[in-house]
Amino acid sequence: MFRSVDEVAARLAETGYLASPAVATTVFLADRLGKPLLVEGPAGVGKTELAKAVAEVAGAELVRLQCYEGVDESRALYEWNHAKQLLRISAGRDESWDETRTDIFSEEFLLPRPLLTAIRGDDPKVLLIDETDKADVEVEGLLLEILSDFQVTVPELGTITATRRPFVVLTSNASRELSEALRRRCLFLHIGFPDEELERRIVRLKVPGLGAALAESVVRVVGALREMELRKVPSVAETIDWARTLLALGADTLDETVVRDTLGVLLKHQDDILRAAAKLDLDAV
Repeated sequence: MFRSVDEVAARLAETGYLASPAVATTVFLADRLGKPLLVEGPAGVGKTELAKAVAEVAGAELVRLQCYEGVDESRALYEWNHAKQLLRISAGRDESWDETRTDIFSEEFLLPRPLLTAIRGDDPKVLLIDETDKADVEVEGLLLEILSDFQVTVPELGTITATRRPFVVLTSNASRELSEALRRRCLFLHIGFPDEELERRIVRLKVPGLGAALAESVVRVVGALREMELRKVPSVAETIDWARTLLALGADTLDETVVRDTLGVLLKHQDDILRAAAKLDLDAV
């Protein structure tokens, strides 16, 4: 998809994703080496958006597996359409079981889920395995065959091998440690909070009506909040939401009243809001 690191940065920027040099370099290598990309970092720093931006740049279909506790093979890989199979069995009562079995375990009755969908067909795809750390450890076993050989074994049909490999992005908030076997198959990228300059550029891009001075103030206040001992510090997504909030309110500058009344956009716990209201010194930032 990409001929150089600079091309990665430029084409992602066209979609509205401003990539740091580290992000652009790792995306380029993942594409060039054909390796899955494991992206870790706090929530709201652009891990999922990176996969979406790559899909847009490549003109590829985005196939997303949203992980959660209890997700299993039938939700991640495939399952059989049992209702349709029962109807087929009922319609063929005069047939032998061997005849019926061959029919009901065919493509017509297969329900592909994200992992299987991503390796089928010749069209370009980006496979996003989102919040991998929220899935049970057993689910990682399902991923190993996919990420090693880009193939899936369906006992009734045999092995299905990708004719065109998808670009794979796994995201993790590091709520639990992923296995070494999974990590070994991936390139690793950590996305943290951006520096002030990059975050200011992101805010100006996403909220074009915001003035330069106010955007700078927004980024500095958010930076000060991130240095506090909070249960959840504001993410880049929440910085953008706050900038949009200030624009909607018609605020030209930040003062104590505006900040106090809108802290709920940035902070999601009452004790964080109280701590920030008591400690935040606008004159110092």
